[in-house]
Amino acid sequence: MPRRTLAGTEELRGIGLHTGACSVVRLSPAPPGSGIVFRRSDLPGEPVIRASISQVEATERRTGLANGPATVDTVEHLLAAAHAWHLDDVLIVIEGPEPPMLDGSFLPWFEAFERAGIAEHEGDPAVLRVTTPFTVQEGDASYIAAPGKGLQLTATIQWDNPIIGRQSASFMVTPDVFKHDIAPARTFGFIDEVEGLQQRGLLKGASPEMAVVLSDTGLASGSLRWPDEFVRHKLGDILGDLALLGARIEGRIIAERPSHQGNIALARALARQGHRTDPSRMDIASIQRVLPHRYPFLLVDRIVEIEPGVRIVGIKNVTINEPFFQGHFPGHPIMPGVLIVEAMAQVGGMLLMGSVDNPDSKVVYFTGLDGVRFRRPVLPGDQLRFEIEVVQVRGRTFRTRGQAFVDGQVVCEVENMMARMVDR
Repeated sequence: MPRRTLAGTEELRGIGLHTGACSVVRLSPAPPGSGIVFRRSDLPGEPVIRASISQVEATERRTGLANGPATVDTVEHLLAAAHAWHLDDVLIVIEGPEPPMLDGSFLPWFEAFERAGIAEHEGDPAVLRVTTPFTVQEGDASYIAAPGKGLQLTATIQWDNPIIGRQSASFMVTPDVFKHDIAPARTFGFIDEVEGLQQRGLLKGASPEMAVVLSDTGLASGSLRWPDEFVRHKLGDILGDLALLGARIEGRIIAERPSHQGNIALARALARQGHRTDPSRMDIASIQRVLPHRYPFLLVDRIVEIEPGVRIVGIKNVTINEPFFQGHFPGHPIMPGVLIVEAMAQVGGMLLMGSVDNPDSKVVYFTGLDGVRFRRPVLPGDQLRFEIEVVQVRGRTFRTRGQAFVDGQVVCEVENMMARMVDR
């Protein structure tokens, strides 16, 4: 199945729900492998913000992304439409801090992509499959993920309001199903919450034309598109937040009281526990072309995800044949903590080396570590998953942070890894 982008461009403009700012959004084709990215054309240097869980900055009543000081707010409606179309590579040029809310549904964005046209291009898409069931709990929101063909979303919500009550809905997500059964569902809110949210800097652009507004006794204005429009909209929000994984998802997701904060927790759990096939992954031969380390001190087996200059995920399979087990607690084999950190540093080195020209002429030296914590032992048979992200870049000096996981559980974390790139 080839990757997909847009055949042409399409433009939408309007008022943002939370910022109240007028924005212009231009949806455009993007090169293979570039993913979905926002470019703030109204800011100096036109900074780029990737649609990635590593860029999530806000989850209160919306999903907001940030790359340093550059932000883009309330991205979930636009991303849900892109995800429903199975779009892999899209450039979203936005003049303003927030995509317009339009009528409060996903449909205007879905139709904008349709008008631009869907085109196939080179490369294979990233696919994330749920291979074993697991659960996620985040506040009042809870989720079950299970294996399945395609992507099936099920949600249940409950409000002490006579119009909402308890609602459930379930759909197999395809472009046609999304367009007719999910996309027209609008966001909703309650009159008695408006003042408090505006005092917190939200809902500055809110109007009855961009949401379903409710009072304590029922609808405050307008009419519903379905009696269960509320839960259908929550399904669309889940789809939009899961688009931040940058992959087509195969599995069944069952959500109880979903929220943006919960959806992002689910996305992070899917990234760690799902099986991802990604054209950006690197095998050991590719790693050896970048890192100078060799046996027995090469501690990275695979790179499974990489966002150049932003984030990387690497894998280390720990076997009983590791040379350090011969002398480190041989009767009770545990991987030395310093080697876990070294493996994490090597993965980080792969990320930094991938951001420069002529990496063969460079080498990365780590210059400091702060906030190292070991949470549980790593044993033979474990598979270590390292997630490293760049925090700061100043010339040839880098600051990153990282976590190591086994079966989705944190085993080690480093708050601050400082490194410098030098000539060989």
